Amino acid sequence: MLPKLLLPLVKYFSALNVFRYLTFRSAYAAVTALLCSFLLGPIVIRWLKILKFGQSIRDDGPESHMQKKGTPTMGGILILVSVVVATLLWSDLSNMQVWIVVFVMVGFGLVGFMDDWLKIKLKTSDGLSAKSKLIGQFLVSAIAVIILYVFRSNETTLLYIPFIKNAVLDLGVFWVPVAIVYVMAWSNAVNLTDGLDGLAIGLVILSVIAFSILTYITGRADWSSYLNIPYIKNAGELTVVTLALMGACIGFLWFNAHPAEIFMGDVGSLSLGGVLAVLALIVKKEVLLFIIGGVFVLEEASVIIQVFYFKITKGKRVFKMAPLHHHFELSGWDEAKVVTRFWILGGLFTIIALTTLKIQ
Repeated sequence: MLPKLLLPLVKYFSALNVFRYLTFRSAYAAVTALLCSFLLGPIVIRWLKILKFGQSIRDDGPESHMQKKGTPTMGGILILVSVVVATLLWSDLSNMQVWIVVFVMVGFGLVGFMDDWLKIKLKTSDGLSAKSKLIGQFLVSAIAVIILYVFRSNETTLLYIPFIKNAVLDLGVFWVPVAIVYVMAWSNAVNLTDGLDGLAIGLVILSVIAFSILTYITGRADWSSYLNIPYIKNAGELTVVTLALMGACIGFLWFNAHPAEIFMGDVGSLSLGGVLAVLALIVKKEVLLFIIGGVFVLEEASVIIQVFYFKITKGKRVFKMAPLHHHFELSGWDEAKVVTRFWILGGLFTIIALTTLKIQ
């Protein structure tokens, strides 16, 4: 919005030429989102307390979590508002990829909002039924994926694997169902990880930093050619969105750090997972995301393994509790130690993922 409004005035004020530069707009999108989070945070927390939108706690969860009952939830609204405001102000709104990412964020946010609202209304840890939740996730994912497929480039349906220079497979029309399931799976992965103060949001920040680098270099023909990665036209503009998301998440972490003053709820976790997935689809880093978001993968895998083993053994468990972070809590690690160590692991995964860009 701001570039479109101010660039025509360059002939009168040459300093306004900075709005042409992606790096300038991306940096200020991050600052804008960060300030929005900081300034709106106390207001949102107070508003949620007045409305009594407090967190419900699982009865079978760790005993230490019972003291968190009643902590304001649905704080993901703070992240969504901050990102949308910053994106509208600083991005090129003629870029379709930007709108797809915003749509996924808001769409999954609405599904999460309904889930959180039902939990509060019914005063239980169960919100939407699993079927209703999946339908909502499917619809948002399907709309985004179909739009990407309809307006596809030569790269859209290709599958790239780290360490291998060229695409290994062209999925063709089968890319559509695979991509839909992919977005839904990542949305749930972040959702499952959001169980400790600051855990999920810290890991999302690390992932978004990686994607800020990836969107920038993927949108530049010279850098992508040098690194032997696919060049995606106009993908660089997504750097404005990713850095806005980073700023919003850092601002949210200020209030979500232990002991948390607010939880993001499904409105935040579902939308953040969906955004990571659709970013990976656009810049052709679908497989690389499994490394960048390695902790999310471990968390979701622990739940799948636990449920599968429980069923085939008729009651036995692999972990003391799933997702994985609860297993370590019940093993004697305090919450801060689990979060810090998972952040370190997430940082290592991010570094490994970024090093693959040159090793191919």
